[in-house]
Amino acid sequence: MAPPTRTWALLIALTAATVLLAPLPGPAAMAGLLVLAWLKARAIGGGFLHLRAAPGWLAALLVPLGLWMAAIWGLSVLAF
Repeated sequence: MAPPTRTWALLIALTAATVLLAPLPGPAAMAGLLVLAWLKARAIGGGFLHLRAAPGWLAALLVPLGLWMAAIWGLSVLAF
């Protein structure tokens, strides 16, 4: 299977997992949704944008994104 096709299939599987997890309430479900979103960003950045081949660029995208998502999750926990 070609790498873009593999990335596309991974994104379809992650989207299906998002659809299954979305109706669930609570902070654990919110954390799961944010992890799935982070994994989708990683797949797009590494697979379609080819950041995996550029040293440090994928981490430069994913680390701030992960910190931002952790902050969003922390604020959502305060709301529950």
